This record gives sequence, structure tokens and C-alpha cells, in this order.
Amino acid sequence: MENPAPAPARVTALVLAAGGGRRLGGRPKALIRYRGRPLVEHALAVARAGGCTSTVAVLGAAREEVRATAALGDCLTVDNPDWATGMGSSLRAGLAAVAPGASAALVLLVDTPGVTPAAVARLLAAHAAGAELAAAGYDGRRGHPVLIGARYFAETVSTAVGDAGARALLAAHPEDLRLVECGDVATPEDLDTPEDLARWTGPAAG
Repeated sequence: MENPAPAPARVTALVLAAGGGRRLGGRPKALIRYRGRPLVEHALAVARAGGCTSTVAVLGAAREEVRATAALGDCLTVDNPDWATGMGSSLRAGLAAVAPGASAALVLLVDTPGVTPAAVARLLAAHAAGAELAAAGYDGRRGHPVLIGARYFAETVSTAVGDAGARALLAAHPEDLRLVECGDVATPEDLDTPEDLARWTGPAAG
């Protein structure tokens, strides 16, 4: 009797979109327009096109405006009232909302518009091949997105503080972390300053 085929991985995209854009003059990053739509819409579209089966967006600054103006589709939105304390609180809030059946969460920052569906798909392929921790690599350097297997959710929640996010988790398990090179299909830079904003949202960026 043949062994049954393994169940397909169910990976939830976890879009961290709570930041207030302090260095951008207080413009919430989720609502900055990129290629004709808010960054949060762009990030969700990238995650879906890359193969994630469900999406969760963690909102903080201007969260009601984000809900009212952004087309979020079937995305589950989670409020992080502690968003000003840093990325760690958003990661904890998002993981708590991931459905129990998910095999992993793909953590995608809303302010990394250079991440592409191809990069997401490579991380999902690494997970399907057995990786429980994976991160996009850019010329050998770790970047985003980051994939966290369900077995690591509790540890991530206990160690994600301030702006460190999953850094402590990944540092604690270097032997389990698979670096997936994505430098040929994506770019890791974030949108954090007025100069970044001009570069990403100017005429050349569309």
C-alpha cells in the first residue's frame, strides 16, 4: 500500500503594518502609496501571489483609516495597541491570530516594497522541502521575509521584544535556519526615511 501524499503546507502571511512612520513625518507606512495603492495592499498582494494560503495584517498607527481606505480583501486584521514599542509587539500579536492549522507564518514587513512574489515562493518551497526556519538571503546576508514554522511560534512570542522581531529566535537556532538566496528576484531595502520614500515612490517606481 502506497503512503498517502503529505498534506500541502498551509502558510499564513503575517504582514506587519503597524508603524507610524516617525522618520517620515508621522505618515503611517501602511498608507504610503506605492504603484497606485497603499503599501499594505501591495504587501498582501505579494504574499498571495507568492502562494500564501491566508493573510493576517497587524495594524497600529491610523488603523481605522487603514481599514476604511485600503482594500484588504479576506485578510484578517489585528490591532496592536502597543505598536509604538516596536516590531516585537506586532509579531506577537500577529502570531496569536494565526489559525491553528497553519504550518508556518511568513513574516513580511509592510515597508519592504522590493520583496516580490518570487521571493515569497522560494521561502514556501524551502518550507515544503522541510525547512522550519527560513529567511530570504541577499548576497548571503539575511533579510526579509522570514518564515517561522509553527513549532517555533511559542518561542518567538516569548523572545520578540522591542524592534528585534524574530532576531533572537533566529540567533538561537542557527543550525535550523535555511538562508534562501533571493537577491536575483527581490531587493531588501526598507522604506524608512524621506530619501527612501522619494526613491521608491517617485516616477521611476511607479
